[in-house]
Amino acid sequence: MENSFIVKTFRIKNLSCASTVLLLRDCLLMAGFLVHDIKPGFLVVSKEPSGNLVPELKQILSKYGLSIIENKEKQLVEEIKLAIFELIYQLNNVNSIIQRSDYLVEKLGRSYQSLSKVFSSNEDTTLEKYIIEQKIKRVRELIEEDEYTLSEIAYMMEYSSVQYLSNQFKKITGVSVSDYKKNL
Repeated sequence: MENSFIVKTFRIKNLSCASTVLLLRDCLLMAGFLVHDIKPGFLVVSKEPSGNLVPELKQILSKYGLSIIENKEKQLVEEIKLAIFELIYQLNNVNSIIQRSDYLVEKLGRSYQSLSKVFSSNEDTTLEKYIIEQKIKRVRELIEEDEYTLSEIAYMMEYSSVQYLSNQFKKITGVSVSDYKKNL
């Protein structure tokens, strides 16, 4: 009998953390998909019979707040988001000399202005505001983990001072760092 598998590659929106990658892989395997490769933002699968696997895949993805990205600009936006996630969550000040904009330019091979324009035209915010929001989200997580001082967190997240971090934290969240800590 001839093998009727067709391997397809997809860009996946919101597939950014390792636990979601593992969860999705297990779910796809249970649904009869063969997972050839899966990593943040990216999925290569096949399924027998080779009929249209896209509707079933979309249904599984939607259960986890994920979706297939079909538009090239939206794929670039997702690549930008993944690069920012990597920079903020995985590299945590590994090389503080590298500016975030330089990192994005090098990682994605486009000018910062080009990346910023594509991002802003596809999202409800600017690239700069998105980066700040992601940094503050990470700061909140670090505060909740209670392993670092605010000074250490400011350094890790590349703030020039605790005061600057505190001001930006309040501007984004609406509460001061001390009030946030009290309500944990």
